[in-house]
Amino acid sequence: MGTLLGLGTVLAYHDHRCRAAQESPHMYTKEDVSSHNNPETGIWVTLGSEVFDVTEFVGLHPGGPSKLMLAAGGPLEPFWALYAVHNQSHVRELLAQYKIGELNPEDNMYPTLETSDPYANDPVRHPALKINSQRPFNAEPPPELLTETYITPNPIFFTRNHLPVPNLDPDTYRLHVVGAPGGQSLSLSLNELYKFPKHEITVTVQCAGNRRSEMTQVKEVKGLEWRTGAISTARWAGARLCDVLAQAGHQRCETEAHVCFEGLDSDPTGTAYGASIPLARAMDPEAEVLLAYEMNGQPLPRDHGFPVRVVVPGVVGARNVKWLGRVSVESEESYSHWQRRDYKGFSPSVDWNTVDFDSAPSIQELPIQSAITQPQDGETIESGEVTIKGYAWSGGGRAVIRVDVSLDGGLTWQEAELDEEEQRPRKAWAWRLWQLQAHVPPGQKELTIICKAVDDSYNVQPDTVAPIWNLRGVLSNAWHRVHVHVVP
Repeated sequence: MGTLLGLGTVLAYHDHRCRAAQESPHMYTKEDVSSHNNPETGIWVTLGSEVFDVTEFVGLHPGGPSKLMLAAGGPLEPFWALYAVHNQSHVRELLAQYKIGELNPEDNMYPTLETSDPYANDPVRHPALKINSQRPFNAEPPPELLTETYITPNPIFFTRNHLPVPNLDPDTYRLHVVGAPGGQSLSLSLNELYKFPKHEITVTVQCAGNRRSEMTQVKEVKGLEWRTGAISTARWAGARLCDVLAQAGHQRCETEAHVCFEGLDSDPTGTAYGASIPLARAMDPEAEVLLAYEMNGQPLPRDHGFPVRVVVPGVVGARNVKWLGRVSVESEESYSHWQRRDYKGFSPSVDWNTVDFDSAPSIQELPIQSAITQPQDGETIESGEVTIKGYAWSGGGRAVIRVDVSLDGGLTWQEAELDEEEQRPRKAWAWRLWQLQAHVPPGQKELTIICKAVDDSYNVQPDTVAPIWNLRGVLSNAWHRVHVHVVP
């Protein structure tokens, strides 16, 4: 209990000093609340129209101060919605003792959006997400939440948008599938898509730019400053792409061909997001490519492609087109900017004056990857035992078979314990969570903790970033390092 913003747990199970309820509650604005977001100013939160000062509980929180601080200066509702155990009457009664006032009824905790703004209809996001860009919206879960559970909750699944989020009507939605020569083109409503056999798979999706921030420490790159959270895992459900293509008359062919996807998100010129994958993968039932309409047992959230998106297991997130509007089979890959002029890797010697995007293939399968989510870089730990946690994943369905961890900068290694989730041969679409209980060497004041993963093809992560640096900062998968301070 108390693993995520467990304010209720703290109140119910820990002794504390109670604040006397004010007879005439003071009125506060959202600016008042948001300014109280650190120990120096005090930690305030809201629930409905009520304002609470929970500063006293930060140090007592069983899940650690960092998790309670995620709600600092904002509402509790998004976190209680994720972990409903806290939203109980006895917790509310105890919380009431820490009430310091009321929120101004004319003040809304969420910003007012202007209707003239192309992003005005974007959905409300969970406040725990760490925002890398607001317009378009791109954000990742904080490390301490990323590996709390094997399946990432929908509200904190990392979000990668290239354009404004479309607001689509499920009743009028149609998916257009261009038929093969001699075949029949399809215009599928949601109900018609539901008639195809439903297929469910657990898949990890990772952005090509995950961990890009580490490349910027070597040399400047162009792209969002993703840390370790541009990766998440969900249980997806929908129709297999191969079944839909077959109904439109398509089949495997000997010549090279590509399945092109076009989204219903577009820029002011009407240009939509697009991408493609090889037809051989799309038509292979074992590749399990989905036209997904459910995510973790629920309709897709708007940020994640409602009502239909592509899920391509083992392949870079950029090919998992959201808000899918059109599917076609072409002799060449998509002419979309994001297929032809982005999401490609280059030599460290290539710069923006010499880059030739036509010379490099588009990223499809991603390399072996792992990262540490606990402890975090710069954190202070106590001497004795330390619990180290993280994730590991490899593209193309390759299973993670080992994660090695070092507490001395790579001189010696210990093997981490992997979770027991099933990894199907050649279809290991989802990550492995891992942990290690390690002894902190005596007398150490600082540690450099490192992890590296190995997949079943014995691919292993490179030890440093510099040799894999590239001008777009993609494919960043060097050994992950965190530096921590040690206190007695």
